[in-house]
Amino acid sequence: MTRDAATPHAPALVTGATSGLGRSLARRLAEDGWTVLVHGRDKGRCHTVVDELRSAGGLAYPYVADLASLEQTAELGRRIAADHPSLGLLLNNAGVGAGRDARRRELSGDGYELRLAVNYLAPVLLTRCLRAPLRAAGSAQVVNVGSIGQSPVDFDDPQFTRGYDGMEAYTRSKFALAAFSFSIADDYARDDIRVNCVHPANYMDTTMVIEAGVRPWSTVAHGTSSVLTVLAAGASGVKGQYFNEGRRASAHRLTQDPRVRDRLAQLTDQLLAPWETESSSPW
Repeated sequence: MTRDAATPHAPALVTGATSGLGRSLARRLAEDGWTVLVHGRDKGRCHTVVDELRSAGGLAYPYVADLASLEQTAELGRRIAADHPSLGLLLNNAGVGAGRDARRRELSGDGYELRLAVNYLAPVLLTRCLRAPLRAAGSAQVVNVGSIGQSPVDFDDPQFTRGYDGMEAYTRSKFALAAFSFSIADDYARDDIRVNCVHPANYMDTTMVIEAGVRPWSTVAHGTSSVLTVLAAGASGVKGQYFNEGRRASAHRLTQDPRVRDRLAQLTDQLLAPWETESSSPW
C-alpha cells in the first residue's frame, strides 16, 4: 500500500485504532508514510498508540470519542474537519460484537440498540460529516469494515425490541453498513471519493471475538492484509464493491435492492436527524 491513494498532505482517520485490527492498520499506514489520526474511546489507550507510532518515526494524532454517543461522533467529525481540511482516508473500523451475553439487549447513550448505533449509525454520521475534507483531498477513500455475516434489517422493529439476539443484531448492523456503502458509492465518486466495504477475515484474534467465546480462526495480520488490498483497489479506482478478505465478492442480495435501500435511507435520516448539521451531506 502506498500513498497513491491520496494527496501527500492528506491524513488517514482510523476509528477503533487502540486495539485489534484498527491498531494493526494504524501501524501499517504509519509505516507507509500516512499521517494517522488515531481514534479511540479511552484517552490513555489512544495516547499509547500515538506514542507508539511516533516512536517508530510516524506522524500520529489522538482523537478521543465514544461512538456509542452520536453527539460525540458528530463532534469528532467537526473536530477532524476543523483540524484537517483535507482527509485522504476514512477507515470506519470501530465496532461492537455480539457481547458477552448475546441475550442481553444493550442501548447506546442515545437510547438506540447498541450494535445499530455503533456499527452503523456512527460510521454513517462520521462519513457524512467528513465528506468535505475527503472531497478536498482528491482521490480519497472511505473503507467500511463489514462482515460476511449479514442479516436484513427488520424495518418493523429496527431497534430489535422483540426476540433480541446479539449476534443477529450484529449481522443486521453489518448488512446496513454494506447497503450504505453501495448506496453512496456513485454519488461520492463524483467528488473523487471511492467507497468500498470489506470483510477482513473470519473470527480474528480480537477482543470482540474472544469476548463472544469464539475460538479465533484467523489473525489480525491476515485482516490487515485484506484491508490493505482493498485500499490498493480503491486507489486504482474501484468503488461500490464488497470484498470478502482480499477478493471481490457478493454481499447479501438485498443490499442491492432499491426498495430496501430507500427504506434504510429513510430510517437512517430519521434516527440521525438530531445530530445532523448543515455541513453533513444527506444520503
